[in-house]
Amino acid sequence: MVKSFIPIILLVISNIFMTFAWYGHLKFKTAALPIVILLSWLIAFFEYCFQVPANRIGSQYFSTAQLKITQEVITFSVFLVFSVLYLKESFKWDYVVSFLLIILAAYFAFRN
Repeated sequence: MVKSFIPIILLVISNIFMTFAWYGHLKFKTAALPIVILLSWLIAFFEYCFQVPANRIGSQYFSTAQLKITQEVITFSVFLVFSVLYLKESFKWDYVVSFLLIILAAYFAFRN
């Protein structure tokens, strides 16, 4: 049971890197686009260093559909925190409803 948390931890780390690679540059809108692209690729390399093992290890415990849905729940969670704390965007109740619907999807994916 404890080993099945390893891919989830790796997915969280991976999604933190992914979120910064995809959206971190929005805080620096005046930076040159080629530089932003290169830096995003560099960050994405580290994302893949966690994502690939997460999926490899996770496939021993979960179906690929369960892994993908778990990743989406994690992605949304990480992004909410990122957008509020890093990008200083406002939090909306619509996001909570969206998140609950994603959790509902995860419930259906994992039920017997």
